[in-house]
This record gives sequence, C-alpha cells and structure tokens, in this order.
Amino acid sequence: MRSISLCAALETEELKLLDAISAQVHFGEKQTIARQDDPAGWVFNITGGMVRLYRLLADGRRQIIGFLLPGDFLGLALSERHAFCADAVDPVTACRFSRTDFSCLVGSKPRLLQRLHEVAMHELALAQDHIVLLGRQTAGERVAAFLVQLRDRRSRHGAAGHLHLPLPMTRADIADYLGLTLETVSRTISRLARENLLLVVPGGVRLLDPDAIEALSLA
Repeated sequence: MRSISLCAALETEELKLLDAISAQVHFGEKQTIARQDDPAGWVFNITGGMVRLYRLLADGRRQIIGFLLPGDFLGLALSERHAFCADAVDPVTACRFSRTDFSCLVGSKPRLLQRLHEVAMHELALAQDHIVLLGRQTAGERVAAFLVQLRDRRSRHGAAGHLHLPLPMTRADIADYLGLTLETVSRTISRLARENLLLVVPGGVRLLDPDAIEALSLA
C-alpha cells in the first residue's frame, strides 16, 4: 500500500514522523466516519475495507458519489467542512491524522506535497470518470464501466486476483451510484451472467470474459 499512498514520498525517518501523528482506527459495518457539513478535523488513510461517499440532497434523498478502497485518502480537501457523508460499507481500518498536524507535516516536506498533488489529480480523474459513466447510453454500458473501473482501481491498489471483484456494497448502492434503479441493476447483472460474461459469486462477481465486458464499457 505504501507504493500508492502518500507514504511513497517519504524516507524511513520521515515515515517515523508520520507515524508519530497517526492513530489506527476501526469502524464497524455502516458506521459513520464523516457527516456532511460537519467540521473536517481529520484526515484518514484507508487501510482495509470499503468506504461509501454520498451527499444528502435538500429533499432528503441520497446520492452516492464514490467508494474508497485501501490506499485511498479521506479528508484531503481544503474545505473546513465535509462536502459529503462517509460511512463504512464493511469493517474498515484506517490511519487517522489531525488535519492540523498533517498540514504542518505536508508543508515541511516538498516531496510529500508533490505526492499530495498526484493524489488530488487521481481523485479528479475518478470524478471525471464518474461523469462519463453517468453519460453511458445503456444500463449494460454503465454496469460494465463500473466493474472495469473497480477492477482497475483494485489492480492499482495491488489487489491480487483481479478477475474476482468483491462487491461489499448493496445493489441499491450500485444503482444509486450509476443513476439506475435497483431492478435495472439486478436485471443487467443477471443478463451479463446469462451471456457468460460474469459469474455471480458470494460477495461479488467473477469476470469470465473481461475483454467483452471492457468492450461493452467502451461502447
């Protein structure tokens, strides 16, 4: 995980400084990590599990805007308050830093600041990918693009067995993220399974024909 996180920019002595201001924290399934509009006093580096990010709309509806994986950071934005809610999809572990201490360390380490810029660019790319994903014409294209993006992110984060994709979130979560209905997502996954493009397994899916799924995602 170090190779893809901010820690990659630090030497051993600098890692000791980072460790000195960090604390390991644990969150149970569905436990809230951050609330929209609350003060953003902490920075989290996710080390295990999946985090769901969502915004609460004025009419009370929820819009999922993303999922964080091990290696991702939460709370790096400069805003003093959280722009979204974050909760644990499944049990989550993370390193937690005070924003004040973290900002002071980043300010004193140019290499860490450069790495922070790279992380910000990656987050921007993910946001742009989500916009493109929502512009897909068909449900099949959206679901396929979601699976390909998740596969690529897990591969980037060093996960083994990239053809097996754990999906700890609910299908309702996936539907919300893709701008589809729960029924449409369920029908689409079932259709892809009938076409032997994937196999539904406990806790996720296995990609049987990743090339075909990728082609569908680019349609």
